[in-house]
Amino acid sequence: MMAMGSTLELPNASGSFTGRVEQIKAVTVAANLPWLQAVPQFRFPDADALQKKLRDIVRRGGEGLMLHRDDAVYETGRSSALLKVILWLDAEARVVAHLPGKGKYAGMAGALRMELPDGRRFSLGSGLTDVLRRNPPPVGTLITYRYRELTKNGMPRFKRYLRARDKL
Repeated sequence: MMAMGSTLELPNASGSFTGRVEQIKAVTVAANLPWLQAVPQFRFPDADALQKKLRDIVRRGGEGLMLHRDDAVYETGRSSALLKVILWLDAEARVVAHLPGKGKYAGMAGALRMELPDGRRFSLGSGLTDVLRRNPPPVGTLITYRYRELTKNGMPRFKRYLRARDKL
C-alpha cells in the first residue's frame, strides 16, 4: 500500500499511480522552482507501520494520510482507489437538553446539548439520524461521541454522535 500526502497529481497523465509519481518527480526537477515539489510517498509493509506513520503525521500537525492503490489509473472525483485515513478520538458527555431543529429538522431535535464532566457544554448535532432526532436520547443519558482534536480552549472539534452508552 502507498500513502500520499495530497491528492493533487497529474490528471492528464496515463498509467498507474506509481508511474505518475515518477512523472511528477521528473516535472518538479525539470521545472526547478523552489515552490513546486513532489509530495513524498511512503510504502508500508503492514498495518502497524501505517498506524505508526499516521500517528507521527498527526503529532506533527498533519490531518492524516491518503492511501492510494499503486496500480490505479487517474480518476476525477471520488475513487475507490483513494482512501483518506485520519485518527478519531472518542469521549463521553451527558445530554442536558434537546435543542429544537430548524428547516427540515423542524419538530425534531436539531442537536443535543452536552455537558462534559468538568461542566463545560457544547452542542452535538452531527451524526444524529432522523430516527434519533425524532426520539433523542433522554436528558441524563451518557453519550459517546468522536472528535478529531481539541480546540485551544479544550473543546472537542469536528465532533460526531456515535452512540448512547449502555447502562452499567
